[in-house]
This record gives sequence, structure tokens and C-alpha cells, in this order.
Amino acid sequence: MSEQDGVRWDTVYTGRESAAVLDVPQAFLGHADAFPVRGSALDVACGPGLGSVWLARRGLRVWGLDVSAVAIDQARQLAARHGVSGRCRFDVADLDDGLPGGPPVDVVLCHRFRDPGLYPALVARLRPGGLLAVCVLSEVGAEPGRFRAAAGELAAAFAGLEPVAAHEGDGQAWMLARAPLTGRS
Repeated sequence: MSEQDGVRWDTVYTGRESAAVLDVPQAFLGHADAFPVRGSALDVACGPGLGSVWLARRGLRVWGLDVSAVAIDQARQLAARHGVSGRCRFDVADLDDGLPGGPPVDVVLCHRFRDPGLYPALVARLRPGGLLAVCVLSEVGAEPGRFRAAAGELAAAFAGLEPVAAHEGDGQAWMLARAPLTGRS
């Protein structure tokens, strides 16, 4: 994302109020038990930190990344309000430059952000047995568009992972999948 993208997203997040209730991201309702309660997580394009703080409240150490400095500030405030600042780190990151380096994690959450060029890096960041939770806008049940995944995109991109649950329809595609316990996909 360019500096212009950062400014645009700062404008989107300015003045937004954060949710009062923290719960599993909407796409993964009914699958909260698939998420671990300890370990580490990476929240890619974390926005105001709802997913990050939910994971931290479950017991994980979370690193949230977003292009918007305003969203990152909101995420830090949300973590402080919910008493999980010590388990959360939030940084501004331009994901057009790739995923910042770091150790393998137990969960990679990427909710409502799509960059097929990052898909291999998301998989590579998972520990063996780690959970990938990805949700993107989809052309399935909606009009095609630059930011929408084609039918079957997630299944094809993450074919080397072990599926836990997935759905495509109503303009959204999501997948929960685990890295194999031995070897890399």
C-alpha cells in the first residue's frame, strides 16, 4: 500500500467507534473452538484491533499490522481497555512491501484483506499445526471486482493446508485451515 492508501484508511478509521463486544470475527462464528487459547498470533491488516484483542483475551500473544496509523492507535487503546496490552503489539506496516519478518506463529488471522501475493507468506509464517483464518470479499454471490476473490481462490491458494472449515457465497469467502504437523506445504 502506498502512503496514499495509509492516508485513505486513516480517514476511514478517524471518528469510528470500536465495538463494545469482542467475539470471534463474524466469518468464523461457530468455529471459535478451532482457535487455540495459548501461543502466538499474527493479525494481518488488523484495523482497529478487534480480532487481535479477541485472540489476546483468549490467551495468545498477538502482533497486529495495519497500514493505518489511526487504526493502530485505536487497536492499542482497545487492548488497554480490555486489559491485554501486555499480550498485544501493534505496528504500522505497508503490506505492499511484503509481510514483515518474524517467527512462526500458532495463528495467522487475515480478516477482510486480500493480497494473493501474500498468500505464500501467510502459510510460511505458520508453525506446524498452526491455524490460518482468512476471510476475503468474493465474486461468488456478488459482482466481480478488483478486491474480490474469484471462485475457488482460497481453496487453490491454500491447498497444501489441512481444511478445518470453509465457505464461499454472498460476496464473501473464508477458510480455516491448519499447517501440516510435519513438513511444509
